[in-house]
Amino acid sequence: MTAAPTTQESAPTRREWLGLAVLSIGLGLIVLDGTIVGVALPAIIGDLHLDLTDAQWVNSLYAVLLAALLLSTGNLADRWGRKRLFLAGLIVFVAGSLLAAAASTAGVLIGARAVQAVGAAFIMPSTLSTVNAVFRGKYRAAAFGVWGAVISGAAAVGPLAGGALTQWASWHWIFLVNLPLGLLVFIAALFTVPETRGEKKRPGIDVDGALLSAIGFGALVFAVIEGPDLGWWTPKSDLTVFGRVWPKDAAISAVPVAFAVAAIALVLFVIWERHREKVQRAALLDLGLFSFSTFSWGNLTAAMVAVGEFAIIFVLPLYLINALGLDVMGAGLVLAAMAVGAFLSGAAARHLAAKFGSTGTVLIGLGLEVTGVLALALLLGPATPGWLIAIPLTVYGLGLGLASAQLTGTVLQDIPVDISGQGSATQSTVRQIGSALGTAFAGATLSISLALTLPTALGNAGLTGAEADSLADATRQSAGTTIMQLREQGSGSSLGDQTTTAVDALTGGFADATRWALLIATVFLALGFIGALRLRRASASPLVNSSAQQEAHRP
Repeated sequence: MTAAPTTQESAPTRREWLGLAVLSIGLGLIVLDGTIVGVALPAIIGDLHLDLTDAQWVNSLYAVLLAALLLSTGNLADRWGRKRLFLAGLIVFVAGSLLAAAASTAGVLIGARAVQAVGAAFIMPSTLSTVNAVFRGKYRAAAFGVWGAVISGAAAVGPLAGGALTQWASWHWIFLVNLPLGLLVFIAALFTVPETRGEKKRPGIDVDGALLSAIGFGALVFAVIEGPDLGWWTPKSDLTVFGRVWPKDAAISAVPVAFAVAAIALVLFVIWERHREKVQRAALLDLGLFSFSTFSWGNLTAAMVAVGEFAIIFVLPLYLINALGLDVMGAGLVLAAMAVGAFLSGAAARHLAAKFGSTGTVLIGLGLEVTGVLALALLLGPATPGWLIAIPLTVYGLGLGLASAQLTGTVLQDIPVDISGQGSATQSTVRQIGSALGTAFAGATLSISLALTLPTALGNAGLTGAEADSLADATRQSAGTTIMQLREQGSGSSLGDQTTTAVDALTGGFADATRWALLIATVFLALGFIGALRLRRASASPLVNSSAQQEAHRP
């Protein structure tokens, strides 16, 4: 009679704590890879001749595929074994990293990022669901704290690592570094990570659900990223996909069609998942998870936080390097202020949670995030010193560490262990959708804003006409790399003695556009704060029909 409770409440073994450390490092690798590219992006743009849309896809495709695959791989982890899938993911991820390091064209690099994403999709749900299954009682909160701190810390330290590797070696090393680290994690995992599986098994594989979710999420992010270049309603340029051309003279742009495809696919996905549940077949997403209000509101909050976080990580390196003229390492050091804040607050999160509760700590964190980004947007200018930018970034990092460390455990606190794979995969999917949309929204806002601010800034500086329009468009398409090139050429550029005037004007225009992108990020973080308020109310209230909900999910 007492065996089950004893198992749940017994202290984790030394091997299980070591397994948590190994899983956290593996998770850190894939989270780091989602942000390490940002500060190296200007160098990659210049080397591989990417345009702004290519640059967005280098960042976003990784998150899009993660979002599309996580539900499937979370379900697979429950069935096939979480450790086994974690090890397989490491192999695929390292192979993708090697391919990315060897890339010499935009297409190869984007394809390599897709391979990395497949490996990451195997790794992420395996880590969280293993933690959820192994650690119980009071130890579970500590384990989730480590997991959440790794996410915030790795995401924040990515720009510094990318800056150091790019400046002291080359951008290729931001991918090559994954090879030895991946090998060490693989070997350590063989000996320390326990194998766990979900016990709830139904017949069939939900292939249709996987396809619908991939189409829906992929079409949504595609529409947001491509909107500024293809046109939100009327076509602005041709779109070529697999040899087929959507012409510039078509009646409507491909973007609203993509939005419609996304909406239809996601609605059909929900209908299909309900059908699979009704006929007792294996479903990709257990919609019953959302009967837990903490799970629903927690995921909404996590999505908004991810949108804001990745919007900042995408747009700030472009501003620091291309507009302000910092070198890659200098930009990495400025952005490392986020990591400093995240590590400091991550360590203090448990103590704050003891006083204010998990959801209260999340609210404090989100309040700091909103304050930090809003202050940054107001301080941003064409000649703002890096140390001044680092101050609000530190405040933002403090908030990020507090919110991330406590949000994970709160979201999954009511989810039965037998479906922890699906629960963790759903949470990870939501985060990845948020990160993909964050890059997409930031890139779209930056592109739209640059189309307005750059011509205005050049006009105010006395530079008008076709040449000024061409310069503004080149700067927008290159995500600001043109500014850096003009600064290096000096009076030897095609603009002659007007080069300095043009650089100053373009820098001012780029700073204004960056400010708008940061304000969009602030809006999403504010929505996350509102979601956290509802999460706190749901967490504090007695869970209605909790036993019935838990029983409904038992095998």
